[in-house]
Amino acid sequence: MKGRVICLDHLGGREAAALMVDGVLDDLLIAPDAPMPGTIYCAKAQRPAKGQGGVFLDSPAGRLFLRQAKGIAPGQMLKVQVTGFAEPGKAIPVTTRLLFKSRYAIVTPGAPGLNVSRAIRDEDRAEDLRALAHEATEGTHGLILRSACEAAEDAEIADDILAMEALAGEVLAAQDAMAELHAGDGPHVCAWRDWTAPAEVATAAGSFEDYGVLDALDALQSPRVALTGGADMFVETTRAMTTVDVNTGADTSFAAGTKANIAALRALPAALRLRGLGGQVVVDLAPMPKKDRKTVESVIKAALRAETIETTLAGWTPLGHLELQRARVRVPTLPLLPEG
Repeated sequence: MKGRVICLDHLGGREAAALMVDGVLDDLLIAPDAPMPGTIYCAKAQRPAKGQGGVFLDSPAGRLFLRQAKGIAPGQMLKVQVTGFAEPGKAIPVTTRLLFKSRYAIVTPGAPGLNVSRAIRDEDRAEDLRALAHEATEGTHGLILRSACEAAEDAEIADDILAMEALAGEVLAAQDAMAELHAGDGPHVCAWRDWTAPAEVATAAGSFEDYGVLDALDALQSPRVALTGGADMFVETTRAMTTVDVNTGADTSFAAGTKANIAALRALPAALRLRGLGGQVVVDLAPMPKKDRKTVESVIKAALRAETIETTLAGWTPLGHLELQRARVRVPTLPLLPEG
């Protein structure tokens, strides 16, 4: 099936959203048990955690960890926002830099200024958007206009700005008592907010089955990812890291290793995204001449530029493995999938 389809459905009682591109699963969001990124709490600071460069906080969701302790006194009440998911047994990561994010606008209290997404290359449209923002906002907070504004109706953008500013004002005005001040967006809202390219939207129950999402999820449960030219890679997780093993398959030509590695690194961001994997990623590439390292580096850098989840290319190990560091903004997908 050609084209883009956004499916809004449920999996095992969990809200879920899937993005299918030309019949292939491109992205997947499933509601976890943990607080969603974007959730805002008023939390109470404990003593700074010596040697850990931060401070633990008490909240209605349990322990939080703020990687910033300077100027924070024990017992101080702070408004903080969840930035990602914690590994089992660890505190939820948070920040004091609150963001109020929607489809067209991001309101940034404490960071004044007006910015338009650099993806909007039409200067006339960018200027129109700046004028619209000045009319729609009082300038109390900082504002970022997202790339989806380029093709949107001005009235929709203005409404979005006002809604996010109102939410920011409500949260900032809340009393300093331990509480959840705002719940992070669930999969359906995140799909509307972030998957902004033109697409058919399927909201009927059973859309995952109708559009092939369930079949893609069955394939996702295998660590093997098929690549072009008969090569493959295996994506597997340990407690410490995610490992990726690249194989050339039946190809025994001189360039087989380089070709398999290029195919693997192009497919790697999607493989990690669909599995909800973050943290340290170690790629055991197929054998190739050392002179080809620059080529494969350029391939993974290009693949990561199109990725919305922050991923840093750390470099090469002495054993020739390629290391990446990826933000933990999702929980692992496989434990969330219903059995059977």
